[in-house]
Amino acid sequence: MKIIILGAGQVGSSVAQNLASEANDITVVDSRSEVLQDLQDRIDIRTVQGPASHPEVLTRAGAEDADMILAVTNSDETNMIACQVAYTLFHTPIKIARVRAQEYLRHPKLFNQEALPIDVLISPEQLVTEYIQRLIEQPEALQVLDFAGGRVQLVAVRAVRGGPLVGQQLRELKKHMPGVEARVAAIFRRGSAILPEGTTVIEADDEVFFIAARKDIRAVTSELRALDKPVRRVIIAGGGNIGLRLALSIESRYQVKLIDCNPETTRQLSELLGKSIVLLGDAADEDLLIEENIENTDIFCALTNDEEANILSAMLAKRLGARKVMSLINRPSYVDLVQSEAIDIAVSPQQATIGSLLAHVRRGDVAVVHSLRRGAAEAIEAVAHGDSKTSKVVGRVIEDIKLPPGATIGAIVRGEDVIIAHHDTVIQSDDHVILFLVDKRHIPDVEHLFQVGVTFF
Repeated sequence: MKIIILGAGQVGSSVAQNLASEANDITVVDSRSEVLQDLQDRIDIRTVQGPASHPEVLTRAGAEDADMILAVTNSDETNMIACQVAYTLFHTPIKIARVRAQEYLRHPKLFNQEALPIDVLISPEQLVTEYIQRLIEQPEALQVLDFAGGRVQLVAVRAVRGGPLVGQQLRELKKHMPGVEARVAAIFRRGSAILPEGTTVIEADDEVFFIAARKDIRAVTSELRALDKPVRRVIIAGGGNIGLRLALSIESRYQVKLIDCNPETTRQLSELLGKSIVLLGDAADEDLLIEENIENTDIFCALTNDEEANILSAMLAKRLGARKVMSLINRPSYVDLVQSEAIDIAVSPQQATIGSLLAHVRRGDVAVVHSLRRGAAEAIEAVAHGDSKTSKVVGRVIEDIKLPPGATIGAIVRGEDVIIAHHDTVIQSDDHVILFLVDKRHIPDVEHLFQVGVTFF
């Protein structure tokens, strides 16, 4: 696929790196020559310097025969105009734009072929907010990912000594929870993937990914570790786009305090928020955190625009007694460095965003993609089409499907029903099949499985 990425910022660079590794033809456009040079030194892509929305620049980038334009510059207006130019002058089939301002997003009529011809709108801030919200709702989890509109979830949990299933074989899971259907999709032990079988024994500190219907997630989690007390008190550091969105989305269910160091920002926040307590101060101020009862705080979220400040304030909050701390971190190299006992969860905006983009790049009918473990693994919701003659999956039992190495089918959504996959489950046309891949290099093999043969009409 020939893809033009407009903007070489954190999201654009991250997407370019992910897509270039999958044999796509990538061109990145940015006005900053030094940023483009750095990107070209690291990955095999073309770069074009210039304003992203200018027709002449898009022509040099190859827009005349591009399959997709991905506009992720820091300017909403530039992104929107670039999509308009791509549609009018080059008839680009797929146009994706990052739009952050709520003032635009509140008016969906703006975004159609007659007005602003944008096929897919992405808002990284909203995606990150929803991701953090799911982690607050499931405080024991390392990751919580939605499929089939939230009816099915893929959850990563760190197994803890003393959990009922720790030290037991996976086949014991069904005996422990009669009436609850779940499937362990993968286990990561000391950084290496283990493909789960019935005889696999779960060890303490294993990172266990399992799939279940949303209503059963807590029951499965309790087999791997003791359930935490329900979250009541949340402190948010940073009143920017993400901090404000998160406070607005959770303040009706939790006791929320929001800390920001800018007097004007805190004044605006206090007007926008109804139940949250807004505090003016530095989130890395030990006296302030103690004064605000950090030791009784269930979750501390460091969400400022300064990742070093996020790391320091989260580490301080943890040392002062916060039960769980999260930190927003942009640099991938920092994530592995800090996600340990000091910081419970490092939230990467790029990883939260990349999945929504990959779903439009994948061949075949792919509804959802989630990038996992810093891009090394993926979870995919693919839709099966055709019949037993034209499809490699429809009409076949799972054990007869030739999945690539390291791939497992975890669940199937059929209409309103959630079916946890077993070896004798038969896939039907229009089933939404949820797969887990421990190695994303096998993505083309999965795409090939779900592509319909030429005889299908």
